[in-house]
Amino acid sequence: MLVSWPNLPIIIEGNLDIVFKSDRFKCEFVPVDNIVDALKHKDRICEIHLECKTSRASLRLTRIAEAALEPFPMLTRLELSLRDGMDVVLPDSFMGGSVPRLQSLDLFHVSFPTLPNLLLSATDLNYLRLWDIPNSGYISPEGFVSCLSTMTRLETFHLGFRIPRPPPDQRSRHPLQLIRIILPALTRFLFRGNSEYLDDLMAQIDVPLLEELNVTIFNQLVFDMPQLLRLLSRTERLSALNQADILIDGDYVRVKFSPQRGTASHKSLVLFIKCRDVDWQISSLAQVFRPSLPPLSTLERLDIFESLQSLPRWQDGMENIQWLELLQPFTAVKNLYLSKELVSRVAPALQELIGDGVAELLLPALQNLFIGGPQPTGLVQEAIAKFILERQLSGHSVAVHHW
Repeated sequence: MLVSWPNLPIIIEGNLDIVFKSDRFKCEFVPVDNIVDALKHKDRICEIHLECKTSRASLRLTRIAEAALEPFPMLTRLELSLRDGMDVVLPDSFMGGSVPRLQSLDLFHVSFPTLPNLLLSATDLNYLRLWDIPNSGYISPEGFVSCLSTMTRLETFHLGFRIPRPPPDQRSRHPLQLIRIILPALTRFLFRGNSEYLDDLMAQIDVPLLEELNVTIFNQLVFDMPQLLRLLSRTERLSALNQADILIDGDYVRVKFSPQRGTASHKSLVLFIKCRDVDWQISSLAQVFRPSLPPLSTLERLDIFESLQSLPRWQDGMENIQWLELLQPFTAVKNLYLSKELVSRVAPALQELIGDGVAELLLPALQNLFIGGPQPTGLVQEAIAKFILERQLSGHSVAVHHW
């Protein structure tokens, strides 16, 4: 049919799991042959969207990929998606290493180790999403930087790995080359992986217009990200946010820095740390805050609350010092909001500040403490009262409100 039609642009789109049945001819038909035939018209194909969720369908995708080994000069969008557990490795010569008009690339759970070679030709790219990258698709930070240098129009970049760490033979960190590139149009960056990889990547790029940074870090013992701090300090739109929300979940802890509520702005810095026990969540977050993230110096509001959908795993033996270490970097916070559950856990920590004039050293700018739920009673009420009294005696009064 394509031969008899006019030379119209072609969009290839389909779910490779779908099998068409013909009662008339008593057979099943999978449209792989049609797709392979359509790929021969590479000068007309402008978009490709393929999805597969079964091992049989992944074999079909492999066949299709092996039929696309020549350049696609008109392709503007490419989307390939596999379900978790599937294993498809795109060939080194996929699309002939040339997609000069590509504007959007979305690969989900697809291995493509030589992807940087293809991306070098995609100078018009404005959307790049490489998510759930399996072990076999690992690409070094240096490999990404080499191709990102040509993407002056890239606005959105998602980079997420499936496993916590890169393959063992690539895990050692080598001294980085002092080569830094600028992504002048990038406004949104999402990352999921380990902190070492992120820091190595951030050491080599500048993103002056970045407005949204969303980072998910796998659980690890040490969080050392000096290059991320450098990038934030040099990114004006993310260095002056004035409120933060800390969410304690059953599987992670999340902190979101954002502008003041009610403002029409999409600027935000979101950090997820994937771990389960609350004591480890709090300690990990305090460790990240310890070098003083740039937004911490301008924050005026801090909300701390727990997830109602995935209840946190509270530890009875959690030490009060962990809460104090978490709150210590928030030196500019004027308004502190605590949910009902958090009040009963943070209040005993505040009580440890009584005496010797140390109460004003924690949250020195605090003016209002907002408590969720009903009026606290017993030891919790007593701990809050002692903290408030100590602040009054030091000349730094704090008002208590309910919300």
